[in-house]
Amino acid sequence: MNKKIGKLLIGLGAAVAAPLCFFAPGTATPRQRAPFLGVNYAHRGLHSRDKSVPENSLAAFTLAARAGYGAELDVRLTKDGQVVVFHDSTLKRICGVEKRVDELTLAELRELRLCGTEQRIPLLTEALKALHGAGPLIVELKDGKHNRELCEKTYAILEQYRGEVCIESFNPFIVAWFRFHARDLIRGQLAAPMKDYRRDGMKPLMAFALSHNLFNPLARPQFIAYKIGYRPPAVRLTEMLGAMRFGWTSHEPRNEKGRDGVIFEFYKPKLKFK
Repeated sequence: MNKKIGKLLIGLGAAVAAPLCFFAPGTATPRQRAPFLGVNYAHRGLHSRDKSVPENSLAAFTLAARAGYGAELDVRLTKDGQVVVFHDSTLKRICGVEKRVDELTLAELRELRLCGTEQRIPLLTEALKALHGAGPLIVELKDGKHNRELCEKTYAILEQYRGEVCIESFNPFIVAWFRFHARDLIRGQLAAPMKDYRRDGMKPLMAFALSHNLFNPLARPQFIAYKIGYRPPAVRLTEMLGAMRFGWTSHEPRNEKGRDGVIFEFYKPKLKFK
């Protein structure tokens, strides 16, 4: 009888431990986590609603640094393999050009203007110089045709940066690259509700997996940056197991509640809320 009870307890323990192991986040020391906790991050720099200060521009990063905010920015590769700061895969919305970023060289991209201003698409190195370590930085790596090259080149640049920096991506394979090749950097998994992925044309199974962080065993992110609103139980379990809780994109201070970091735009919150 005792043996049967013992086996039953072992089975129950395994049944409980399995999902905990599956959804467990990556480990990070308190010292690694500390610079990023309780910080408000200016989304794509401190850009303006009227676009007079464009998103992901040197002007936006300079303003964020002067104010002392943390900042968030996006990186992509050009046709000639340069790491530039730009959110969209295409140039239409920001530059009015029917081309992809990776179809043009850096020299060709330099001819364009951001939102009709005099601001141009910056290199990551230029953005880092404008930010100069004034606040912690989140670098989002955008999915593209040459993700490994983007990871390698971005990491090489960030190794020279003297400020506090972490990385994130919607692509769990990009996050996983940093898990195995850049253990010194805090890494985060960006995610959104399933309906957002489906709206972009993603197949249901992949949309479900990404929205529920089912690639967690591969990437082992140390923070989850989830779109503000409902978070699935699987995501909340990873947070309960120790992942830092980041939210995007906030438009009001009340979104600081229950989070460890907030990516904001179009208002000026406190620099830190914890």
